[in-house]
Amino acid sequence: MGLTITEKILAKASGRDAVSAGDNVWVSADILMTHDVCGPGTIGVFKREFGDDAKVWDRERVVLIPDHYIFTADEKCHRNIDILREFAKEQGIVNFYEPGADTYSGVCHVTLPEKGHCRPGEVLFGTDSHTCTHGALGEFSTGIGNTDAGFVMGTGKLLIKVPETMLFLVEGELAPNVSAKDVILTIIGDIGVDGATYRAMEFAGSTIEGLSVEERMTICNMAIEAGGKNGIIAPDEKTIEYVKARTDIPFEVFASDPDAKYHSVRKYDAAEIKPVAAMPYSPDNVKPVAELADVAIDRAYLGSCTGGKFEDFVMAAKVLDGKKVKVPTFVVPSTVDVEKALSSERIGGKTLREIFEDAGCEEIAPPSCAACLGGPVDTYGRCNNAEVCVSATNRNFPGRMGSKESKTILASPMTVAASALAGKLAAAEV
Repeated sequence: MGLTITEKILAKASGRDAVSAGDNVWVSADILMTHDVCGPGTIGVFKREFGDDAKVWDRERVVLIPDHYIFTADEKCHRNIDILREFAKEQGIVNFYEPGADTYSGVCHVTLPEKGHCRPGEVLFGTDSHTCTHGALGEFSTGIGNTDAGFVMGTGKLLIKVPETMLFLVEGELAPNVSAKDVILTIIGDIGVDGATYRAMEFAGSTIEGLSVEERMTICNMAIEAGGKNGIIAPDEKTIEYVKARTDIPFEVFASDPDAKYHSVRKYDAAEIKPVAAMPYSPDNVKPVAELADVAIDRAYLGSCTGGKFEDFVMAAKVLDGKKVKVPTFVVPSTVDVEKALSSERIGGKTLREIFEDAGCEEIAPPSCAACLGGPVDTYGRCNNAEVCVSATNRNFPGRMGSKESKTILASPMTVAASALAGKLAAAEV
């Protein structure tokens, strides 16, 4: 019996020829990432278990990325960043993306691939549930808690139960107003928020092969919203070109065997996937946008690790170009590199930034997670009271984007832009 790509990576990382679903194996980490929300807790566990004078297992493989609560006056948020800064200094951490310095980058899940920390065939652990994003580059990448992360920080290893794999085959061509966000929301709507609990979600088929690396990141990013342990896509020439442009560290490419054993296989016809939205208060409360035309919105939000990448803004800008929004529309690039691209990349004769400004969007914010996780009261884009927000983010639980009385609707960047123009939920006409 052959192996899935997830099993092959975990076999390599555990020093075995093969592993099977359900095996418990000690896995060697290639990268450990933590940020300003979970970093202090992870550091506390590390020092408690290994001692105040202990050194991390590899100062080049621990990556510290403050990104969640950056542009705020909140003193506790500043304290968390201070803890990361002091730890980075005392440990000699090579990759600390410090706010207020030339090293600042932005959202961790976009920073990691941008800066070459994601490579096929490797194992990446992160103290954030959306660490599953990086399976888009053909690696095993998953979110872990502070206790596990503290152990990895000290040893470079973690005991992992090998997950079963669910295979999602998507074949055919997507409609012009349908994107990767619609694909993954459709899948989550079908299987539910617990439909892939502690399983690998492997995505394949001609539709997936046709997607860009950034769009594949969107799909893997939301595997956790179905309970997945990891999302993963076998690397191809697009992946290899993307990675080699950002790092010269060698890597090994894996793919699932034809006779690999899967928990289940689900097949989708891309032509049947429509623009969809996840209504409050769950990512699996998915409905076609065409059935939601009477749902009024108070604001629109473009940003986050899911919807704040460069290509997400290109999709939204094409919809907004030459038109005016009817509701406050917030634009938050995920990273400094994306922010710069908004001012340099053009559609027609205008930059993306000019298109957003001419459309009447709110001031383009500096890069961070911003309102995706609610944040302090001075967080840019934070929802107030009973506002209804259509958002390119990944979660719509009560209070996720601010007030507990607000409602968040999840949709693609194109649908968010079209809805901003209409003042109610609407699919893009492209």
